[in-house]
Amino acid sequence: MYQEQKIFAVDILRQPSPILSIVVPTFNERANIEPLLALLNNALLTLPHEVIFVDDNSTDKTAEFVKSLAKNDSRVRCIERIGRRGLSSAVVEGVLSSSAEFVAVIDADLQHDETLLPHMLNLLQKSDTDVVIGSRYVNDGGFGEWAASRVWMSKIATYLASAVMPQKISDPMSGFFMTRRELFDEATPHLSVSGYKILLDFLASSPRKLKCSELPYIFRLRQNGDSKLDSLVLWEYAMLLIDKLFGGYVPARFVMFSFVGGLGVAVHMLTLKACFQVLETSFQTAQISATIIAMVVNFVLNNRFTYLDKRLTGAKILTGLLSFMAVCSVGAFANVGIASYIFKSAYQWWVAGLAGILVGTVFNYTLTSLFTWRKR
Repeated sequence: MYQEQKIFAVDILRQPSPILSIVVPTFNERANIEPLLALLNNALLTLPHEVIFVDDNSTDKTAEFVKSLAKNDSRVRCIERIGRRGLSSAVVEGVLSSSAEFVAVIDADLQHDETLLPHMLNLLQKSDTDVVIGSRYVNDGGFGEWAASRVWMSKIATYLASAVMPQKISDPMSGFFMTRRELFDEATPHLSVSGYKILLDFLASSPRKLKCSELPYIFRLRQNGDSKLDSLVLWEYAMLLIDKLFGGYVPARFVMFSFVGGLGVAVHMLTLKACFQVLETSFQTAQISATIIAMVVNFVLNNRFTYLDKRLTGAKILTGLLSFMAVCSVGAFANVGIASYIFKSAYQWWVAGLAGILVGTVFNYTLTSLFTWRKR
């Protein structure tokens, strides 16, 4: 018995360590798991590799199915996440759990061309390239049978991404790429880890400018399951761009909150003018009306955009509005108090005004995050 166990242990030790770890984030992708593994095995043949599925508690029991396959294939692993969501964070956890020198990221929906993987690895091993990207925009790449509206959206997102990219590449929105594990580790502490565009986050966050190469492929149609593209994905992409534009020093949500606040000032002034000059109400009545309307508009815009991932619905909208107005009322006193103090300290009026606005905005943002849109 002991001898058999010893032989079994030696067999395990003789198994080659993976050269390549392939990270596959999943959410309700059960029907695509076996076809994807078959395609990866055909593409990689005898290359030592592992496939790490990172599942966000799929309702279709994707993780359970992957674990059942892993019992008979040591190259398959599964990380099941409870209470955490998001493609980028899933990829990060998958990469950090890997042991190979090289890591690749590929979607589970069968839209990426897995036959590029050996070419990607060869390019990384035999050149000074840091990242190899599967691109839909170079040479013979393309979108296949994608709808024109989706192609148009992708091109706009790609154009916007150029504002935060340290290097010029044709497809920063690609979710299909390969790199050296050590380079990903260097960038990890600087990642935003939000949204679905991990490649963009990785390249924009790396402490060094990475040399990229792109290989063309035709984007295939999803075979099973539903697309994950929705308003929340678009919001997360906007948050990622804002975060990288401001270097991570100012929270992206605070930037959005401040922008909405600026719109609220415009609404306030227009309402004040309409009430005071057009409707000929008293100034006090006009000011109160303008303040209430501006607060309501600010709440609606923040609920729809700034806090889309925590959006209040149903009866919670009313309680949320009341807490928002209560906080902003206190914030207004803080604004006036700080501005008055600074003005009395012999600073110019505009300096005092800006200081008051800044304090009021930070106060409102902090308190509404805690009470109006607190994490539940």
